[in-house]
This record gives sequence, C-alpha cells and structure tokens, in this order.
Amino acid sequence: MTRHWISRAEALQRLDVKAQTLYAYVSRRRIAARPDPVDPRRSLYAADDVERIAGRSGGRAIGAPPVSLSGGGLSRGEAALDTEISVVLDGRVYFRNQEASLLAEDMTLEAVAALLWGCDDENPFATLKPRPDVSFPGGPRARALAMLARRADEDAAAHGRVGGALQREAASVLNEMVDAITGGGPRLFLHQRLARVWKVQERDAHLIRRALVLSADHVLDEATLAARVTASTHAPLATCALAALSTLSGPRLGGRFVMAENFVAEVRRDGNPHAVARRRLAEGQGLPGFEDGPDCVDSRAAALIAAADLSGDLKEILLAGEVLTGRPPSFALALALIARHLDLPRETAFAMFAVGRAAGWLAHAMEQITQGTPVRARFRYMGGEPNPVLAPEAQGRTRALEDA
Repeated sequence: MTRHWISRAEALQRLDVKAQTLYAYVSRRRIAARPDPVDPRRSLYAADDVERIAGRSGGRAIGAPPVSLSGGGLSRGEAALDTEISVVLDGRVYFRNQEASLLAEDMTLEAVAALLWGCDDENPFATLKPRPDVSFPGGPRARALAMLARRADEDAAAHGRVGGALQREAASVLNEMVDAITGGGPRLFLHQRLARVWKVQERDAHLIRRALVLSADHVLDEATLAARVTASTHAPLATCALAALSTLSGPRLGGRFVMAENFVAEVRRDGNPHAVARRRLAEGQGLPGFEDGPDCVDSRAAALIAAADLSGDLKEILLAGEVLTGRPPSFALALALIARHLDLPRETAFAMFAVGRAAGWLAHAMEQITQGTPVRARFRYMGGEPNPVLAPEAQGRTRALEDA
C-alpha cells in the first residue's frame, strides 16, 4: 500500500499540538517522516501515523506539555522526559538552542560539552591531569567499558553534589574515556588525541572533531534513557555513562555502525556500488544507512559529508543509495564513510559516536540529578488471570493462622 504524506501544517492541524510535540513523535518513531521531494529542506509526515495518534483510527493525541514516564497518558512502551539540552526541529539538531551543524564548524568537543553541561564561563577540563593506569585490553568499545566500570567502582554517589563539582567530574570521565581508547599520551584536545593514535594527518583531524561534536546528542533513544534512569538513582556519573554505553552496544543501536561499515567494505570489495545496492534490495536486505526513520531528516549527516572531500567510490555509495531508496544517508553511514575516507581501523565509527555521545549522556545525567524528578516505569500485566488457589501446605499454614 502506498503511504500518503502530508505537510507539517496539515499534521499540526490534525493533531492539534505544537510543533515541538510533532517533532517528538518523529524522534520517538511514532510518526514517520521524509524530506519533501519538491523542497528537501521541508519534511512530510505519514498521514496514517498522524491519524492513528490523533484518534481517528484508535489512537489519541497527546497534548503539548510532556508528561513523566509514570504518567497515565503515555502510550505503551513510550517515555517522555523534560530536557533543555537538545531538540530536533525540521531535521536540524540544536544544542541549547544553537544549531549543532554550525557549532561543528569550529568548536571542539570540550567546548560543546561545556555548553551542554551549562558551564557558563568555567572550563571543567582546565584542571585535569593525566592518569597513568589507562591501559585496557581489547578494541575501543571494550576499553571504554572497562574504564567506565572502574570509575563506577571508584567514584562517589552523585547525591547532594551540584554545579561545578559534577561538571568537573563529567570532564574527568570523558577525558579518561578518550585516554582508555588511545592509551594515553600528550594533553591535546580530545579529537587530536584520537587523530594521533589513529594516525590521521593534522589537516584531516577536523573531520574527527566535527564527528565528535555532531554525535553529542540527538533524540531520546534507549541509551540516553538508560543514562537518565541510572542518574535518578544518584549513581556516579561514570555509572550513568556505563549504562548508556552498554545499552548502545546492543545490535539495535550500535549495530547500525557495524552494518554501515560492513556495507561500505562490501561495496569497495565489489567495486560497483549500484550493483551491490540493487542486489541487497532484491534480496530484501535493505541498505544500511538508508533506512526509513528519524535519521532520514537529520542534517548532521549532510554536514559531516559536506566537510569531507570524499573519493569517487565513496560518493558513488551515496549516489546509489539515494537513487534507489529516495532517502538521504543516515548519520551512522556518514561516520562509516568518514572512517573509510581517513583509513581508520574498524570500530572507529562506533568509537567516535560513543565518545561524542558520552558528552550528551553526561549532560542528561546531570540534568536528571539536578532536576530531582524521579524516573519511574510501571509494568502492565498482560498475562492470563492469576490463579488464587494456594498449594496444600500453604493452605494448612493459612488455616493455622486463622485458628490462632
């Protein structure tokens, strides 16, 4: 069945909500969106999803003010949390009201982290000192997980801590995460330290810097929710980041980067991007990086790709996917293309995303801690009717108690 797509104005009219609520539905994948073929700067929205939520086919519209996770107005499996950290509007990501793509032009991850953490004029990275024992086995993900587990065991609970103390702790967690991946080294900017260990020339290090900045935050996915839930227990910031990174490592989230890297490698082995793409689509495999979802209206991918002088074969991957699917590349594919362009080791697309996103996870953890609003979820039992009949020995104990 061919889907019918409607404009933003029509979607807002049918839902009777504010624009921010519509974007929240898209980011939580309750309403499908795609670029307008006439004007790619605008988005179109799936009419059937809008109708379902508006209540014309069994759903109902939720008002503009977000509600807590424990609130009765949420749909099954859905979470909504208040935040001032980031928002996605018309496919553009904003950090504290500033467009992420513009911040990535010249800002470091440290500067963007300070912005997300609300540091004002204080630099939480200023007093950091290198830690000597930063050597961990395995690849980038295993090293980062091991480092966060150690910090989670060492650090104090976040309860009662505020402002600068939390921000400096967050800076030390992010700093040690990069040290764990790189094995330590000179006190350079975070992107320079990654570039150094990955043997990237100085003139190309800006691509790693941009990738880190653009990765810092996006939608409320399961990993970010894990960070906030953990923070609501007053756990140390490292524990919040550990929960988020562990969640990201699952196939449904982190697997996107593996699939994108594998797709790029497959195309380069074959040498014919269009043939590989057609074969995959004919076999029902889909094209990694060109999936239907919120990433289809994500300006971060375009900004990162535009900053790189990709080789012809990598550009052909983009062309083949866009022609055959009608969708722009996702941010996961953009990171995979940058990794291949810079000839980086495997897992570096995931590593860049995880380091950048850690700044956002830490921001969400601190926001959750300082807000003090508990995050609660409720089980809704959907099984059969419970059987109240007690086992014989339990019945005997019950009668004895009644006789007493």
